Amino acid sequence: MENGIQEINIDNIVRSRAGKRAKYIPKWLTSLLARIIHQEFINIYLRQGRVGVDFCRGVVDYVGVTVDVEGRENLPTDGRLCTFVSNHPLGAIDGVTLGWVIGEHYQGKIKYLVNDLLMNLQGLAPLCVPINKIGKQARSFPAIVESTFSSDCHVIMFPAGLCSRRQDDGTIRDITWNKAFVAKSVQHQRDIVPIHFIGQNTNRFYNVARWCKRLHLPNFAMALLPDEMYRSRGNHYTVRIGKPIPWQTFDRTKTPQQWGKWVQDKVYEI
Repeated sequence: MENGIQEINIDNIVRSRAGKRAKYIPKWLTSLLARIIHQEFINIYLRQGRVGVDFCRGVVDYVGVTVDVEGRENLPTDGRLCTFVSNHPLGAIDGVTLGWVIGEHYQGKIKYLVNDLLMNLQGLAPLCVPINKIGKQARSFPAIVESTFSSDCHVIMFPAGLCSRRQDDGTIRDITWNKAFVAKSVQHQRDIVPIHFIGQNTNRFYNVARWCKRLHLPNFAMALLPDEMYRSRGNHYTVRIGKPIPWQTFDRTKTPQQWGKWVQDKVYEI
């Protein structure tokens, strides 16, 4: 901790999550991981001390990507709370870009449902609701989701829960979306706003993800996401915001899972 700014220390993060098994983790392994995720590149940015929506906008500028946003007029301005759902092609830049675009429009009144690892980014943490379905937090997961949807903030979700994968036909697409965003949006009468983020990671990422799945290995591709962000420097992306879907649309003619698939298909049609 320097000047109140939390920096990333991969060795500390890995060992704190490993618990009693930490003593078996060699230092060279965490040093290698720190290089893979570009720890110093990240920390140089974190030292700026930006927080919240400003943190998100700053990441976009720092990485040097440019973004076209189409459909800003579809962002509701009548005071209703919404659930913003998007495909998840990149795993990093897409998240902070939506935080910037939507957060700026709603004066920071947004919350992400995110992997709890992102809570290590102090500047992003105020916008985040940490999700970890394993370990001690598993029992409190439903209550965490409930409190998020009952809040006075707009909710941003990537319902796939994972970064997009290359499909058998060669297309880049999310895995099947989780139905929770439909059920909770209906329960709390939130319209759903579909968003299509157009972009993709490197072939290396998709190859690693494919082999992890085939060999039933842990999701090692996740460790490559910071490097994918690093490699995206100077890239251009497009965000397309669709028209809000009224919560009353999601009736009993389909199951929540079927409605989730329906919204996912709509996203890719935008």
